[in-house]
Amino acid sequence: MSEHVLPAEEPIRFIAPIIQDNPTGWGPCEMPDQFRDMPYQPFSKGDRLGTISDWTVVQDKKYQNKFASQFGAGSSYAYFHDQDESSFHLVDTTRVQKPPYQRGRARGQRGRGARGARTPGGMTTLNKQQRDRKLGKRWGQRGAPMKIRDASVTVRPTWVTIEDMDFPRLAKLSLPGIKEGEDIACCGTLEYYEKSYDRVNVKHEKSLQRIDRIFHTVTTTDDPVIRRLSKTVGTVYATDTILATIMCCTRSNYSWDIVMEKIGDKLFLDKRDNTEFDLLTVNETSVEPPADDGTSINSPRNLALEATFINHNFSQQVLKSGPTEPKYKFPESNPFVSEEEEGEVASVGYRYRKWNLNNGVVLVARCEHDAVLQGPQGETQFLTIKALNEWDSKLANGVEWRQKLDTQRGAVLANELRNNSCKLAKWTVQALLAGSDQIKFGYVSRVQVRDNSRHVILGTQQFKPHEFAAQINLSMDNAWGILRCIIDICMKQKDGKYLIMKDPNKPLIRLYDIPDNTFESDASEESGDEPADTPFAPLYSYGNSKRI
Repeated sequence: MSEHVLPAEEPIRFIAPIIQDNPTGWGPCEMPDQFRDMPYQPFSKGDRLGTISDWTVVQDKKYQNKFASQFGAGSSYAYFHDQDESSFHLVDTTRVQKPPYQRGRARGQRGRGARGARTPGGMTTLNKQQRDRKLGKRWGQRGAPMKIRDASVTVRPTWVTIEDMDFPRLAKLSLPGIKEGEDIACCGTLEYYEKSYDRVNVKHEKSLQRIDRIFHTVTTTDDPVIRRLSKTVGTVYATDTILATIMCCTRSNYSWDIVMEKIGDKLFLDKRDNTEFDLLTVNETSVEPPADDGTSINSPRNLALEATFINHNFSQQVLKSGPTEPKYKFPESNPFVSEEEEGEVASVGYRYRKWNLNNGVVLVARCEHDAVLQGPQGETQFLTIKALNEWDSKLANGVEWRQKLDTQRGAVLANELRNNSCKLAKWTVQALLAGSDQIKFGYVSRVQVRDNSRHVILGTQQFKPHEFAAQINLSMDNAWGILRCIIDICMKQKDGKYLIMKDPNKPLIRLYDIPDNTFESDASEESGDEPADTPFAPLYSYGNSKRI
């Protein structure tokens, strides 16, 4: 039997790799074949990569070396244009023949004056829409020229300008270290807040009711309590509304004015009688404020009347106002209620407080609370209640409250902060001056966009005044600094009457020296009568008190 002999296996050969010895460094000494024809440009990991069309490098000399490499500029990846233009094609610019029905429509548009009419002299006249578009005056277009606003009071030739204070300079002022106000007297009666309104939402809205109550808007020198306190306490006297207007003046766009009277070492800050000082502005700080059309329900004045009407009714509707409901009473009664006055007085508490502004300046002011609330620990919390109103979200470039309020309330509030920055800041300052524990906002909207007499409550929201002030970037140090600056300027003047007015078209306030008898004989001529057909006509039929 023959034996099969297996062939001997060949030994595995080991091919040694080519090792390049680099005695002076590390890495290969020669270019590998696979990288021999590849362009290479050195770069650093710290180099910045820019965009393809970043023209800031060309326009701004400050960023000329923004994307420069520490190895210098290379040309390995630079673009070089070759002469091969075989892929170049001409664009077909021949006009496409339109169908007959489109040609007829174009002729109809020309017939209606789409391109303007040609005069016998050969000049083409544009219609109103074309002129507005050409001049940039079409409504709703950004960049349109600003409308010239009217001043809140007519400046007379006998008035002497003392000083102009521009907003950029006022915004830099600061008076830190002002402590919380000290109570001197407390008057009035407050009702308790109805907590069921915290559960109101878009799906479960509530109609805004018309509450027949009297609101007193008494100025400083007509206040009997301030007259009594001025004999013993303080050097400067005002109301919280007047103080908030001055403290938040850098946010205002509309014109306003305040009368100041210096008597010895005392200074009284007043509002003029029969003016619109107490009306709430609407979309004052918007990019496109309401158009000044007196016949429209969306004119600034009619919107202000509507907002004031809503605010007063809302602040009384959300309270427990039954005859058997408990009430919170301050030590003194309401100083503005007379025996012969008929009607129910609104729930309001007056807190007269004083602040030491240093250098012998002691401020005394009348502040207001709207309601009280039983806290979680049984303590009594004082509330400031205000209402934000939606009038026409399309015209106001806002958001639809009925769509966004329940799901994106932050977006709704942010839009209000943008359009009503001054009004919200003044409300916050008033709450801080009064020492309110909470500030409650109500969201009130029209039932129909074209009807400004019927409204519904869509929701409520509450904040602590200090936290809300930080959220809207409101600095009380700056607010006290602005007030102190104006007080110091007035205190340096001789005894007499002065007027501070916000310029209607410029970001500045101006101080005038006016005769002592100004506004005494013709106060009624400064403001027009309210039209009889407006649903808010009763607002100003009671002088210093308003019935809603």
